[in-house]
Amino acid sequence: MRTRATAMSADDRRRALVDVTLPLLLEHGRTVTTRQIAEAAGVAEGTIFRVFESKDDLVQATLDRAFDIEPFLEDLRRIDPDQPLRALVTEMVTLLQSRFRGIFTLMTAVGMVGPPKGRSHEHHPREEAARVMADLLAPHADEVRVPVAQLVHVTRLLTFSGSHPHLSDGRILTAEEIVSTVLDGLLTKGD
Repeated sequence: MRTRATAMSADDRRRALVDVTLPLLLEHGRTVTTRQIAEAAGVAEGTIFRVFESKDDLVQATLDRAFDIEPFLEDLRRIDPDQPLRALVTEMVTLLQSRFRGIFTLMTAVGMVGPPKGRSHEHHPREEAARVMADLLAPHADEVRVPVAQLVHVTRLLTFSGSHPHLSDGRILTAEEIVSTVLDGLLTKGD
């Protein structure tokens, strides 16, 4: 006998359904069924349609959550700005790689070739992330020979391309390789 789903507000139910849908999208892509989602959530299929008009609306809400930059910004803001430059940049790169890899994996799973609708021209979140990183690095400005904004730009570009399985030809760079390249360059000593 099936038990009734725990009573939740509509917002809480939407959040709970999005939570269980993300791993299912990673596993099944867009072929995930509402039955699989309902089973993972421990609810009847009809419960989904009390808070989402369609499976597509649930999938879109899940993609919107995955692409939301706020949790990433919160993680950046938790970085200790008083640590040595190399440790600081390594921590930033590690967070960037985690975000990029998660998004790349999800995009591949659902067959996306670009950001979700409405986000393709959205520059504010990237600018905010760049500003937070620049603020973290500002106390170390005298340790680098380029402006902090340039350090952030190069670090983000190398991390993006070095973390993408296709752009990196399947040779994903480690955070340490990225940081070493950005901070030390590739010349041998004395060149």
